[in-house]
Amino acid sequence: MTIMNSGDLLSLESCLPCTPEEERETIMELTREAEANLKEGDSAYVISARWWKDWQTYVGFDETELPHRCNHSNNVALKNPRRPGQLNNKELISDGSNEGSDRPMLHMDLQEGMDYHLVDQRVWKKLLEWYKGGPEIPRKVISEGINSRSLRVEVYPLVLKLIDARDNSQRSIIMSRKASVRELYDEVCRLLKLDQAQVSIWDYFNGEKHDLLENYDQTLEEAKIQMNQQILLERKANGALNSIGLDLTENVMALVPFEPSRLSTTTIAGGPALSNGISVGFGSSFLRDMEDGDDIISNGTKIDDRGLTGLQNLGNTCFMNSAIQCLVHTPPLVEYFLQDYTREINTKNPLGMQGELALSFGDLLRKLWSSGRTSVAPRAFKTKLARFAPQFSGYNQHDSQELLAFLLDGLHEDLNRVKNKPYIEVKDSDGRSDEEVAYESWKNHKARNDSIIVDVCQGQYKSTLVCPVCSKVSVTFDPFMYLSLPLPSTLTRSMNVTVFSGDGSALPMPFTVTVPKNGCCRDLVRALSIACCLESSEALLVAEVLDHRIRYLENPFEALSNIKDEEHYVAYRLPANHEKLVKLELVHVKAESFLSESQYILHRKLVGVPLVTCLAKDANTGSDIRASIAAVLTPLLRKKASPTACKDNGYGPSLDAYVSTDNTDNAPCSSGRNLSISNMEVDGSDQISHFQMSLTDDRCMRRTPINNDDNILPDSCIRVALEWSDCELNLYDFSFLEDLPEIFKSVFMSKKTRQEAFTLFSCLETFMKEEPLGPDDMWYCPRCKQHRQATKKLDLWRLPEILVVHLKRFSYSRFLKNKLDTFVSFPVRNLDLSKYVLNKAATPQSHVYELYAVSNHYGGLGGGHYTAYAKLIEEGTWYHFDDGHVSAVSEDAIKTSAAYVLFYRRTKVNSADIAVE
Repeated sequence: MTIMNSGDLLSLESCLPCTPEEERETIMELTREAEANLKEGDSAYVISARWWKDWQTYVGFDETELPHRCNHSNNVALKNPRRPGQLNNKELISDGSNEGSDRPMLHMDLQEGMDYHLVDQRVWKKLLEWYKGGPEIPRKVISEGINSRSLRVEVYPLVLKLIDARDNSQRSIIMSRKASVRELYDEVCRLLKLDQAQVSIWDYFNGEKHDLLENYDQTLEEAKIQMNQQILLERKANGALNSIGLDLTENVMALVPFEPSRLSTTTIAGGPALSNGISVGFGSSFLRDMEDGDDIISNGTKIDDRGLTGLQNLGNTCFMNSAIQCLVHTPPLVEYFLQDYTREINTKNPLGMQGELALSFGDLLRKLWSSGRTSVAPRAFKTKLARFAPQFSGYNQHDSQELLAFLLDGLHEDLNRVKNKPYIEVKDSDGRSDEEVAYESWKNHKARNDSIIVDVCQGQYKSTLVCPVCSKVSVTFDPFMYLSLPLPSTLTRSMNVTVFSGDGSALPMPFTVTVPKNGCCRDLVRALSIACCLESSEALLVAEVLDHRIRYLENPFEALSNIKDEEHYVAYRLPANHEKLVKLELVHVKAESFLSESQYILHRKLVGVPLVTCLAKDANTGSDIRASIAAVLTPLLRKKASPTACKDNGYGPSLDAYVSTDNTDNAPCSSGRNLSISNMEVDGSDQISHFQMSLTDDRCMRRTPINNDDNILPDSCIRVALEWSDCELNLYDFSFLEDLPEIFKSVFMSKKTRQEAFTLFSCLETFMKEEPLGPDDMWYCPRCKQHRQATKKLDLWRLPEILVVHLKRFSYSRFLKNKLDTFVSFPVRNLDLSKYVLNKAATPQSHVYELYAVSNHYGGLGGGHYTAYAKLIEEGTWYHFDDGHVSAVSEDAIKTSAAYVLFYRRTKVNSADIAVE
């Protein structure tokens, strides 16, 4: 963040804003400049979300936009905005924070956007100047990754427990994990007023001495220092460690570590990026980085109680522990990493981590499969993870499936047996059989990717894309590492649309239809056509209703994602050839009169929903238009109309003879759609002769009265403004043209979602169902030479030995974040996928699987807790891994609504033994 020159700064501060608009513009300008010049080492400030929201309301920010963007259409949100009080961040500060600290500790369960926001230093100083208050909560912008650096605000720096071996005193120190060991010494000596040459600091994790922190250029993260861990201060005497300090270390009181439920590290600029860059070798450094104080298990060592070791939580690392436990209980991987696998380490792969990730994971797996251990602290592994995947650094909660995807891909690249990947040109199918193209694709893939991960975890699926314009079909066969299965309800969307009859044969009827979330207008028309039993001689014209006018959805490929839940849409039943006919569009006008200070004013405003019909080919007079309008309005006639209301007021003949039948049958295909008018003895023009109507334009600004004998010039659309007085409102039920339902009502959908339950097979069928691509995932059609929203269909072709199934419980969009806790029934034994595999070629491999591990997620977004279930294959017993705690569990207990990632292993069984679950 660049600093303004003195002239600009003086100019800005010399005139304090006196209006909300000036405050808003000042903060926006400061924020824009800060974001454009963000760099490592800059300061950001934490601000209470409650106070920030009050200030946004005061200055007129649009709450649906990002904090630095405003709603220019509404400069002030309220007519009488109330200025917020002093800045108040006290609710964010932890009770255990040091009094008067310049870096106060935050509560460990705060979420950005809900509890706090982050602002630039100059924004904070300006707000503090205007409003006073506090306290200040500064945080540093840090850089993460190796090559592709990402910038983040370290909202939760390390909280360290300093133990002074001289007197057993304890105090908390807050340091950035990117701070150097030298900075740690400086801070400790400053606090205790000691000479740095006379002290030594030890890594005192879990109350035991590990390493003397003497590499001053090393960061605390590189030194494996974790959140809330202990460090030990010892004083040197004549260049040697004080013996008193050594004697006291066994009696130092260990603080009980606490586990923060939620932490938040927020990206301000840039974003997390997988680093594939340079790193150190794996020789002697690997031995130094092994997990705390353990040796490599020698080949052939007999291990007791293998696989029953837990993983300590290092501060919201339950997501990592859950994923690791599932992987280290995968039989082929256990067998592989317990042997000598170093010969397959690929240090030359530019897409890998020079073998460091594989070595660190293998070391951790060996420790978890050793005996006589209660739990392991995966500090070295987490440090490696932070180096190569900065998106998982820090101490906030992450997604276990995202970590699994990174680990599987990273292990594959580190263990890839292909040292020099050949260039392979992909050939078009050219009408060849699927079997031939699939075999060629798999052969090409294996020529570049050959590892234990490919051997056991990768399958192949068939992808079919169809262009919606030219019907070009593209078929490819691609590898997959895991199956991400959507829950059926996450791919569809319910939409409420009111259907109007264009010929006056039925009352308006609202319909709720289910359409693909990534669908287009054509999908909506198809669903509505089925719902309202559209006849072959009819067509639907869909339109948005906005400010009592309509906008037609004439493009069949317009994305439904553009339609927001709070909007109103209608559809008109018109003749199938309506595009060749003249449309008659009716807008409704109501006269309102009021007295101003000087004169009587008559104001006409638009009301209700426009009606649309089609004129006959020979209709070209005012009388023809009146007749068409009369037909469209017929269903709205009330049963009992005043026999003299309009007549006495000079509007025309009595309409008491026109009586519409009840339309109480809500079934969309009922015969009630054909309304009859009893005792009708006058034509349509007489029926509405009392209406005042005029030709108008699309903005309803120009109005020309219509007479019966007027010749109407032919046009593609004729718009008529129909004026409603109290008389007409007495004759017709205008409520049918008001209060349209919104496209979506979340309250109804939430009730429905909680009641839904699915099976793993229904999720798989949803995954394989043809659906349109999203508007942000367009396909480039080689025939059209344009990006198209093609339809895509996935099919299984080749299944791996280890099948990882990810249930997509989390959904994200700009307006909504949601987690589905829906129970998905999945088989534990005999998962038979034979009927879902397209490749029917003779193969000795079975398509029957058995469950051996589950990654669970409990709770909601922004927090929650991960655990794992894993089965020891040799003894057939299930265990629950909850961080460091391991306990036996029954097989029936593992099927819960918390199941998030399922791990299956291929079994060899006879088809006759397969039981249907």
